[in-house]
Amino acid sequence: MTRTLSPWTHRFPRMSDFEREIPRWMNEVFGPETGLRDFEFLPEANVTETDKAIEVAIDLPGMKPEDVKVELHDRVLTISGERKDEKEEKGKTFHRVERRSGSFRRSFTLPIEVDEGNVDAKFEHGVLNITLPKTEKAAPKKIEVKG
Repeated sequence: MTRTLSPWTHRFPRMSDFEREIPRWMNEVFGPETGLRDFEFLPEANVTETDKAIEVAIDLPGMKPEDVKVELHDRVLTISGERKDEKEEKGKTFHRVERRSGSFRRSFTLPIEVDEGNVDAKFEHGVLNITLPKTEKAAPKKIEVKG
């Protein structure tokens, strides 16, 4: 009987609550080195490798290049920044707010050594693309097979 008296929404947590809490839980379980911290949002990223470079693409819609900081230290690439809040406009009623704002920080441990002097970072159409060229030592070598 009490189940029917309590609203359905109070029996189950909202998905947005899980989205906010999962990074905190991951940080508690796995530690801060996972790159999941108590930041407001966590932008998605792709990390790929070619014969010549490691490439990182991270989605940062609505941000400007000056809002983003890229650092490379001891084979750890760190991308951080802040997306500003949208200003509330008078006369508008928000029925749903899903766009996140605030600070973020993503760290990636690179699998190989890169040429730190030739790292290239470009910000276009809300996507930050970082190209980290491999060092000569880390680049794959072709070995001729003799018959």
